[in-house]
Amino acid sequence: MKKKKNSWYDYLWIATILYFILGLFNVVFAWLGMICMAVPLYFAIKDGKKTYCNKYCGRSQLMDLLGNRLKLSKRKECPAVLKSTTFRYAFLIFFMTMFSMSIVTTYVVYKDAATFRQVITLLWTFKVPFTFNYHGTIPWVSQFAYGLYSLMLTSTILGIITMVFFKPRTWCVYCPIGTMTQGICKLKAMNLKSEYDHDNKAFD
Repeated sequence: MKKKKNSWYDYLWIATILYFILGLFNVVFAWLGMICMAVPLYFAIKDGKKTYCNKYCGRSQLMDLLGNRLKLSKRKECPAVLKSTTFRYAFLIFFMTMFSMSIVTTYVVYKDAATFRQVITLLWTFKVPFTFNYHGTIPWVSQFAYGLYSLMLTSTILGIITMVFFKPRTWCVYCPIGTMTQGICKLKAMNLKSEYDHDNKAFD
C-alpha cells in the first residue's frame, strides 16, 4: 500500500510550538493566537463545515504527535462528561468569560497605562514568572497579548493533560472554538434544510 504523501498543512503543529516560543521572548507575538480563533469561525460560516478543525488545527496535530507517535497517551476512552453538551457549552461560556476579561483589562490599560500588568497566568490563577518576554512599547497592545498568551497556554496544557490520560485528541471534544464552529455548522444546516423545504412547498 502506497504511503500517503504529507501536505504542507500536516506540519502546522510546528506553528503551535513556535507560537509559544516566540511569545516567551516577545509576548506581543501572542496576538497571532487570534488567527486560531478567527479562521475556524470563518470556515464554518463560509462552508458550514469544521474544515479548520479537521484539517488545519496545529494544536490537534501536536496532540496527535505526542499521543500517537511519541506514545505519551494512555489512549483510554474520553469520559462521557467531557462529551456532554452541558459540559462543552459550560466550558465555552467559561472560556469566553476569561477572554472577555482580557478585553476589559486591555481597555482599562488603554484608558490608564499605569494599570498595565506584566504577568502570564496559568489556569487563570497561577502567575508564571517570565522576566525575559519583552512586551513592546504600547501598553494596551501588550496587555491583551499577556491575556491571550495566558489563555492559549492554559488551554494547551489542559489539552496535553487530557491527551495523556485519554485519547490523544480528547481536547477536540471540548475545545471552545470547536464547540462554536459545530454550533455554526448546525445552524447553517438547519437554515439550508428550511430553505430546501420552503422551495419544495413552492412546487407542491
